[in-house]
Amino acid sequence: VQLQASGGGLVQAGGSLRLSCAASGRSFSTYAMGWFRQTPGKEREFVAAINWRGSRTNYVDSVKGRFTVSRDNARNTVYLQMNSLKPEDTAVYHCAAARTYGGVDSVDYDYWGQGTKVTVSS
Repeated sequence: VQLQASGGGLVQAGGSLRLSCAASGRSFSTYAMGWFRQTPGKEREFVAAINWRGSRTNYVDSVKGRFTVSRDNARNTVYLQMNSLKPEDTAVYHCAAARTYGGVDSVDYDYWGQGTKVTVSS
């Protein structure tokens, strides 16, 4: 599975962005998908995950109620809708695929896309 994230950019605090992660490969719909973020000097942080069917989701506490993860298996794409953005959301966001749902650590994911940068100004 090859993944490519897009949709990052510069936004003011309180604004919104929608990240997309396009996947290649016919087995996309069998993978759980996750979003992680990373800032310089820090470890990659789990943000959100969704199971293969889209029926289960999980979020880090700091984004609950503001971010929504979704997927469209027909389009081989997973999304991260980010609302009420805060300066502390500034990071490079990565999407990842896992064979099983439920992982919140980087090692739980098998495939990674390149990151897309999100900058939130105060």
